[in-house]
Amino acid sequence: MKEADLIERLDDLDLRNDCDVPDVPSSIDSTPEILRRALSGLSARWKNWWIRGILTLAMISVFFLIIYMGSFMLMLLVLSIQVKCFHEIITIGYRVYHSYDLPWFRSLSWYFLLCVNYFFYGETVADYFGTFVQRREQLQFLIRYHRFISFALYLAGFCMFVLSLVKKHYRLQFYMFAWTHVTLLITVTQSHLVIQNLFEGMIWFLVPISSVICNDIAAYIFGFFFGRTPLIKLSPKKTWEGFIGGGISTVVFGFIFSYFLAQYQYFVCPVEYKSETNRFVTECEPLELFQMKKYSVPLLLQAVLGWETVNMYPFQMHSIALSTFASLIGPFGGFFASGFKRAFKIKDFADTIPGHGGIMDRFDCQYLMATFVHVYITSFIRGPNPSKLLKQLLVLQPEQQLNVYKTLKSHLVEKGILQPSLRG
Repeated sequence: MKEADLIERLDDLDLRNDCDVPDVPSSIDSTPEILRRALSGLSARWKNWWIRGILTLAMISVFFLIIYMGSFMLMLLVLSIQVKCFHEIITIGYRVYHSYDLPWFRSLSWYFLLCVNYFFYGETVADYFGTFVQRREQLQFLIRYHRFISFALYLAGFCMFVLSLVKKHYRLQFYMFAWTHVTLLITVTQSHLVIQNLFEGMIWFLVPISSVICNDIAAYIFGFFFGRTPLIKLSPKKTWEGFIGGGISTVVFGFIFSYFLAQYQYFVCPVEYKSETNRFVTECEPLELFQMKKYSVPLLLQAVLGWETVNMYPFQMHSIALSTFASLIGPFGGFFASGFKRAFKIKDFADTIPGHGGIMDRFDCQYLMATFVHVYITSFIRGPNPSKLLKQLLVLQPEQQLNVYKTLKSHLVEKGILQPSLRG
């Protein structure tokens, strides 16, 4: 028996060791019949290789198509993935404790998902669609009292949960209440950060996500062909060879991919909504971050490369940090997911994608990446945003706008930028 097949069998046996967790129905093989017949003569190892490869190319092709369709479609994609990941995690809890027939569990879980999405997306609308909202009186009330409405909706769900408590299931119901809220923390808040990154410029969305995808693919390829040394017990199929090969490949890929994206306004300009045309636009004067600069090559590398200077975009230096995180820390999101699945004796979150498992199986590393990118932008990149500030000024009352104007004018006169008026 081959080593890889032996590891897979031991992995399956290990999943059955914990006796204190109720059995979860096993996943169904969702491989299309045409693929199953075409690959019927191959071993399980190579059959899985081809299924994963074909489906990976298909998903990447669809992803490129959605990128072409624009930022709004990317936002819908993020929302769809968020809902599906939430469904997969909640379904695991429902299957594990299905026999208890907890009242309102699934209904309340989806209700809380709706409430949290209403809160986060309402905040996004208030931040980026202020001028559009001010032109529609029916929306002004919702935005003005958005946080109060969100809190009231959550309180209604909280009260429904308290009313649903059953004496013999108190502990289990509070356990599932916590399960739902942790799931919301993992899925909704992270997807909100992904969209916030997207508004900073599509490049802040594409480079991190593509780096994680590249690391996942490269680590799988290196591990498949060269893997010998186990990396971590939580995921026996992961090897040091795959981890190192995937990491180096990801940094190189991120550096080259960033060079390509930084050349186009479509990718580097912040995503803005134009109320005049009712559409999202990506037009701007690129920041210095995306303007070609000349850098001196370190002396140690000059002898190897034969170059004294090199032309590159400053963003490419930041891409190294993003790619390094994607290859070194990002996989720990996958290890966390592996530990979670082992705790409940399942191999995959679902069987949505043949050879890959569920949507959550493909995006477990992306959530860590989304948080890192948001923190990285706010810590090292983002400065004052004149466009966003102007939108906030336009929604003020006329008297407030005049006060801002007078204060700004006095400040500019003191700085010597404006000449004081004769009447003043």
